[in-house]
Amino acid sequence: MTRRNRTILDDLALLPWWANIILATVVYLSFKYWVPSIAFQNPFFKGVAIALPTFAPIVAGILCFVAAISAFHAWRKGELLEKQTGIGTLRTISWRKFEELVGETYRRKGYVVVETGGGGADGGVDLILRKDSEKLLVQCKHWKKDKVGVKVVRELYGVVTAESASGGIVISSGTFTQEAKEFARGKRIELLDGSVLLDLIAKVQKTPMLSVRESYDCICPICGSKMLLRTAKKGPRAGERFWGCSDFPKCRSTMPYDA
Repeated sequence: MTRRNRTILDDLALLPWWANIILATVVYLSFKYWVPSIAFQNPFFKGVAIALPTFAPIVAGILCFVAAISAFHAWRKGELLEKQTGIGTLRTISWRKFEELVGETYRRKGYVVVETGGGGADGGVDLILRKDSEKLLVQCKHWKKDKVGVKVVRELYGVVTAESASGGIVISSGTFTQEAKEFARGKRIELLDGSVLLDLIAKVQKTPMLSVRESYDCICPICGSKMLLRTAKKGPRAGERFWGCSDFPKCRSTMPYDA
């Protein structure tokens, strides 16, 4: 997916709404009073100082508009987080909203979150997390079926090393291959699958969703449909209960039932 070039207004919209309000106030007072009060000798700067008061309300108004956009985005991301009830809702959102959801989760954990717009649906550092002296690079993988492989983890580790970051996190709505897990072991890389992410979300929600284990077990890990509790009627496990996908026979996913 091709992304348009970012503008300064895009970057300002990522700031808290109150930061844009403060910036609007500073710009207005500077353009209206402070700069015109300076006795410039250069004719060009003197002309600019005379013209600035005219532009003061325009620029301040634009910044206030950006502040409103910023406030709306903050509300929207908060609503997105609060509406998550399990792996089913997690896997129905778009990859872009998945990045925003992860960012909002860490924002509520006390991190300053920078959404870089990384590599879109496939690749790149998507978020930069900062808290005190800690700097973490995050790559989000909204993969519903495929497991995240070692290549993704290896590439992020290379970026973490190159930028001397505190560590890296690969977050997936699915799972990771065994090779990826083995590569990350002992390194400054953390792998968070769908169930772990749900746990993080539940801990920062204002109204906690269903228990992570319950919501995760009752949703098909393959297609996202509801899992139904069934009883095996034949075979070596006849009489045993198990979770079966409600989209059977199109999806034949099953999961063990822990009574």
